[in-house]
Amino acid sequence: MATHIASVYDEDLKYLSRRISEMGGLAEQMVAESVRALVNADLGLAQKVISDDVVLDDAERQIGEKAIVTIAKRQPMAADLREIMGSIRIAADLERVGDLGKNTAKRVIAVSSASLPRQLARGIEHLAELTLMQLKEVLDVYASRSAEKAKAIRERDGEIDAIYTSLFRELLTYMMEDPRNITPCTHLLFCAKNIERIGDHATNIAETIYYMTTGAQPLGERPKDDSSNTVGALAT
Repeated sequence: MATHIASVYDEDLKYLSRRISEMGGLAEQMVAESVRALVNADLGLAQKVISDDVVLDDAERQIGEKAIVTIAKRQPMAADLREIMGSIRIAADLERVGDLGKNTAKRVIAVSSASLPRQLARGIEHLAELTLMQLKEVLDVYASRSAEKAKAIRERDGEIDAIYTSLFRELLTYMMEDPRNITPCTHLLFCAKNIERIGDHATNIAETIYYMTTGAQPLGERPKDDSSNTVGALAT
């Protein structure tokens, strides 16, 4: 981040950067806790995740307001404008990550009454581990502003999609084997999709960082490996 003659301007940019980092830490925590609550049927932890979402929403609002005031007062150009606009976009992605964690936490009540097979629990945990790793890495890249690392994270998006598709197949099999599994497995399908979408938001953040750093959008389509729509069609 460049140093400016006006120290107040620097403080504005540092504020945005600091608040993004704080949002990222809370979003990571919410996702991890929502999955732990799901696997362990921990209703208290699920409620904590739901409550924390208000804090994340408030942080996004504060970042948006600060960004607008900074643009109005400083009239930034080039890299500075990308920095501020990037903060708005990243804050929006992190807010959505929190929403997805909250949605997973809300389903804990519905799933807690059912006996969750260890194989399915492990599948959910593995998907969450990969997604949280991607989210942590992209937040580290936000601090370092490495365009190469941001691009590398973007190109790994297909790994999470592949794990999600595999888990989708397993859940579908359980549903077909026993109609009593349909309701809990449907909730788990939504939870798995929430986690997969968190990976998409991490990729969005990587693309934003790349743009903030280089002034260009990454070339080529994102690698995708989500064939769950095909799996569903074949099952019917």
